[in-house]
Amino acid sequence: MARESFAIGGVRVRAGASRSVELPLTRLVTGGDVGIPVQVVHGREPGPVVWVNAAIHGDEVVGVEVIRRVLQQVSAKTLRGTLVAVPVVNVLGFMTGDRYLPDRRDLNRSFPGSARGSLASRIAHLFMTEVVAKCELGIDLHTAADRRANLPQVRADLDDPETRRLALAFGAPVAMHAALRDGSLRQAARGAGARVLLYEAGEALRFDDEPIETGVAGVLRVLSALDMLVEELDLPGPEDESDALPVTLVSRASGWVRARGSGVLQLDVHLGDLVEEGRRLGGISDTLGRRVRLVHADRAGIVVGLNRAPLVNIGDAVIHIAAIDEEQSGHIADERPLTARRWGGV
Repeated sequence: MARESFAIGGVRVRAGASRSVELPLTRLVTGGDVGIPVQVVHGREPGPVVWVNAAIHGDEVVGVEVIRRVLQQVSAKTLRGTLVAVPVVNVLGFMTGDRYLPDRRDLNRSFPGSARGSLASRIAHLFMTEVVAKCELGIDLHTAADRRANLPQVRADLDDPETRRLALAFGAPVAMHAALRDGSLRQAARGAGARVLLYEAGEALRFDDEPIETGVAGVLRVLSALDMLVEELDLPGPEDESDALPVTLVSRASGWVRARGSGVLQLDVHLGDLVEEGRRLGGISDTLGRRVRLVHADRAGIVVGLNRAPLVNIGDAVIHIAAIDEEQSGHIADERPLTARRWGGV
């Protein structure tokens, strides 16, 4: 018996087919129509229904390229289940390179939305009804905010066994237990019964090879872990497995080191550096080069985020450090000092 077709946006995608669909969104002041582009890969064989989305923030473009490359490697003829790919959710922000919508609302604080609310609320409602409601798992792709950079990392509810399994299957350098934020897609989707992995990597308005390649490999690994892919994955790994960190470091707590003075920031660490509490991470100088303040680690852990702005004010977030699970931290410390190891190429 043939598998049923997949309904979305007023159309039906037959089993064993891949189809582009546009979800009508709004009309521009010029009279042109705007919609959310969706690619549905509806496999011949039954299996999980998974969505992957990017650009909820319009300037976060890494995920757009991740989805493009993933779609090149997934075929409806061999896929078990269904993949719903939404490369650009915030279409209006994406067109202008803006994180927010024209009304300055943050789409990722507007879920689950309303059919009669603000523009952000209507987009959120459309996404929830046409995509999330039809899926059991979502992979939400993000980058750091403007003038920041993130080490590839997965944020998820690690207390849920299945979510944890998939977060570790993704294979990012770090998996972080993250609380739900009011109005976020992850919170609304969880309330609707779907699990969500949130991938953070790279910088806004920039394509970086490492975050893109890690994202592509991660999405494919998750699909494989769900038994959706027939073919075995041939994905790149560390060049020297004997000198590699664990596939994924687990963190349940993190925090930003903040500037204790204003001036020009000089950083002495990189994304992926393992640091000890009290280690010097950089300094802040005035424009004549006189040192104003030093920046020190307030905890041991791995550097998962950096402020790329050369100028900082007192109180600005400078370096994001994720504390490592105690068991993993001890294992790494036994092998080599934390300060001597880092994820290469990031």
